[in-house]
Amino acid sequence: MSEGKADPVRFGAEFGPESVTGSTTGVSLSTFKRLVWISNIGGLCLLAVALEMIIKYNMFWWGLAAAIAGVIVALFPSNYEIVGMDEVPDMAEESKDSTTED
Repeated sequence: MSEGKADPVRFGAEFGPESVTGSTTGVSLSTFKRLVWISNIGGLCLLAVALEMIIKYNMFWWGLAAAIAGVIVALFPSNYEIVGMDEVPDMAEESKDSTTED
């Protein structure tokens, strides 16, 4: 099999540091963690409302729609690219520089 493009366009690529439109630069690790926590709490709240709609109020289709919306909300931050995670630091070079400065 021939090798494809080196940098394929993926779902959610508009949020990454090398976005399709070139308008965004990605998010830091702390921002990504905050987005994950907020979206997970929001998704869980929507799922709780969905279960209440299905069980207590017998509104199955509205409850199913709310449950699907909760899953989408919880998965939203997975589209974001974390800035600085792709560079690998060269530890051997840094330790050599620190020993030669003495």
